[in-house]
Amino acid sequence: MAKKRPQTKAERPQLSDAEVPVVGAREPCPCGSGRRYKACHGRAAAHAATELVQRPFEGLPGECDWVALRELVPAATAELTLKDGLPEGVPSVTLATVLPMAWPALRRDDGSVLLGLQNDTASGDLSRDLADILQRALQAGPGTPVQGRRAPSGGPRLQDLLDLDAPFEPVVHSGFEFWVPDAENATPEVTASLERANAAAIPTAKLTGVDAAYWCQTPEKNHLRWVMPHPEEQLLDALARLHAAGRSSLGEGTRLVGSFRAHGLTVPVWDLPGGVSAEDVEKPAAEFAERLAAALAVGEPLTADERRARGGLTNRQVTLS
Repeated sequence: MAKKRPQTKAERPQLSDAEVPVVGAREPCPCGSGRRYKACHGRAAAHAATELVQRPFEGLPGECDWVALRELVPAATAELTLKDGLPEGVPSVTLATVLPMAWPALRRDDGSVLLGLQNDTASGDLSRDLADILQRALQAGPGTPVQGRRAPSGGPRLQDLLDLDAPFEPVVHSGFEFWVPDAENATPEVTASLERANAAAIPTAKLTGVDAAYWCQTPEKNHLRWVMPHPEEQLLDALARLHAAGRSSLGEGTRLVGSFRAHGLTVPVWDLPGGVSAEDVEKPAAEFAERLAAALAVGEPLTADERRARGGLTNRQVTLS
């Protein structure tokens, strides 16, 4: 009888965690382990997708402005400083609210990097996803957009890559012309994307006298949306004290109408009359900041009127993330 030949398995290329594609839960894992996907790399992917980091920008300079640019501001940029300095051939790294074609990042022809903030991410840790995109953009060839992917579960976060001592200074733009240094030579796809984005952008301005407060204009009325760093329960108590005392407005015709909850921070929102500009609200906002600081320092229990005011504010709170 002929001898049976020993069976050998073809060697599979070794894939890193980030390179393993997503497949059906009961299918063989593409990494070649022989196990089903759900019992192999699918387990880490499911955990990463469900493990939500409540404050992804905590520890970064300007955390409140990061939240505003992610959720509230249509068109803005901010220069980023890397902890280890810029790689050779990369003259600058700029954070942008949105990029053309909804790209997560873009390596421009001159080697500079644009990192998009308002993008869908694959895991529950926005900071880790953005750090992965940034690292790949720094390594991409000039003129190359970077596509999204699932970030490695043990990869760095923005807090690991950025210089935490460098200031974070957003610049709000009236449109998205910052996408292209030479709009006349942009591709038709980018031009069309630019036109759509400009048409949808709500006029927005950043106040200069207080931190992370943004005025915006809508057809019906204007608004002030102010991202605040204080613990939510303490802030709501302070706002309730001011609201019950009739001291929560920003001047005649203005009204504190509620708040957003975004990335672990609270964002009080005021309605403003249509004729109230960003400049008009600068002084009232600075005066409100002083009243709020005093209210935050009060440690006594809320009165009945203050509890009712707090309940009204809580009922009008909307979670963005």
